Amino acid sequence: MTKNILITGPSLAPEADAVLKAAGYAPVYLPPYTEGEGLLNIVRDTQPAGILVRMGRVDDAIFAAAPDLRVISKHGVGVDNIDVDAATRRNIPVVVASGANSVSVAEHAFALLLAVAKKIVPLDRGMREGRWEKPGFQGRELAGSTIGLVAFGAIARQTARYAKAFGMQVIAYDPFCDDEVFLQEGVTRASDLQALLRDSDIVSLHSPLTPQTRHIINADSLAMMKPNAIIINTARGGLIDEAALLDALQSGRIAGAGLDSFAKEPTGSDHPFWAEPRLVVTPHIGGVTTAANLRVGVDAAQAIVDVLGGVDLPKSRIINHKNLSAAAPAAS
Repeated sequence: MTKNILITGPSLAPEADAVLKAAGYAPVYLPPYTEGEGLLNIVRDTQPAGILVRMGRVDDAIFAAAPDLRVISKHGVGVDNIDVDAATRRNIPVVVASGANSVSVAEHAFALLLAVAKKIVPLDRGMREGRWEKPGFQGRELAGSTIGLVAFGAIARQTARYAKAFGMQVIAYDPFCDDEVFLQEGVTRASDLQALLRDSDIVSLHSPLTPQTRHIINADSLAMMKPNAIIINTARGGLIDEAALLDALQSGRIAGAGLDSFAKEPTGSDHPFWAEPRLVVTPHIGGVTTAANLRVGVDAAQAIVDVLGGVDLPKSRIINHKNLSAAAPAAS
């Protein structure tokens, strides 16, 4: 069987690269967002035993071109750029690096929140353009505000800890999370998403993107929110109906938004968001820190080595474990 491991990106942390090589595998790196026939040709040439997914989408056409493929490992936790159903039909486990980037992404969520709430970007621009905009300025204090977290996984729980340190009240909605987790974190459980949207001054999204969560922030949900509300999204762009969000911002229906992910990535230079001053945007780099890249990369690489070596992983790390055959193939 091939010893090639395809990395859909130009690099890994050196320690992660070393994990693969120490186990006898050969990492094959791709330019950012390689796609189409060029990607398929590389897959056919390399015949990878595993794919470590960073940038771009992997789907059934890729799986069909790689009959020796035995595992897909995500460099992170969001799998919307992986055709999980197609992988499952081929009995290929899809593994995530749960919790490895939670600190970095939670920090970035707060960086976006502070930038939006304190109007850092327009104030910085004004000073660089020669304006001193202190007269008439009215700032916003976060202490005493209520932040609502949509989903309550590792990143949301870390965000909750930071929010409480800022003196904020924290509520969260997650129908799949045990009550015990809410009690341990000292976070109030929202009865439903609508209640969270109505009661929150800040709404921070941490949900995976599924058919059920796509566009959970839409015209109807935006209409439920407070006029001074701020939306933060460090999860997946598809959670937000971008046209509805833009309309809400332009009409003053909500106060602002901080976004690290978008419906289409990379975004185009003509995106209508760029003209909206109430937005602070970053190019999906919330988890891209030296520390997080090390943890996530090593976890993702080690998962490939373990699966190919027949080592059992915790089921919580295998997205499609419920639908895999008990006789899932392993490397020989």
